[in-house]
Amino acid sequence: MNIVYFDLESQKLFQEVGGRDPSKLLLACGVTWSTDRNDFAIYWEKDVQALIAELKAADRVVGFNIIGFDFEVLKPYAPNENFRAFRSKDMLQDIFRALNFRLSLDSIAKATLGATKTADGIKSVEWFRNGELNRVAEYCMADVDITRRVYEFGRDNGFVYYYSKLGSKLKVAVNWQ
Repeated sequence: MNIVYFDLESQKLFQEVGGRDPSKLLLACGVTWSTDRNDFAIYWEKDVQALIAELKAADRVVGFNIIGFDFEVLKPYAPNENFRAFRSKDMLQDIFRALNFRLSLDSIAKATLGATKTADGIKSVEWFRNGELNRVAEYCMADVDITRRVYEFGRDNGFVYYYSKLGSKLKVAVNWQ
C-alpha cells in the first residue's frame, strides 16, 4: 500500500486575496513522502500536474488540513478533478471530530514527538518572494516529515498527545489504521 504524506506552501497570504479562500493562494511548493519511494518529492507550480497525479494514484493521501486547505489550493490547477474522491486521511478533521475543536500540527507534534515545526506559512511566503526556494522546500519537507511521524505514532498507538490551553498533556484517540 502506497501512503503519500503531503503538504504544500502557498505564494500568497489570505489577507492578500480578500479573505479565507485557499483557491486564490497559488501553489509555491508541494512536497510528498511516499512509502513506495521511501523518499520525498518536491513539486513547484510548474510541476503541479505531476503532484496531482501522484496524489490521485496513492492508495492513501495523509495530511493535516488537506481537505480544507491543500486540496483547495490545488483546485484551480485541476478544476475538473474531484479531490474529495481521493483516498485521503485528514488528521485535523479526525481530531476535530474527536475533540470538537481544532489543534495545530505544531501543538500535536510538540506533545507527541517532542518536535516543533521549523517555521510557519507566513515565513514561507516571505522566502518564496525573496527567491529562497530551497528554504521553502526544506520547510515543507520538515512539515511532511512531522506529519508522517505523528500519523505513524497515532496509527501504532491509537492516540496522539496534545497540550491543553492550561498546559496539561492530554491524549486524543485516533483510528488511523
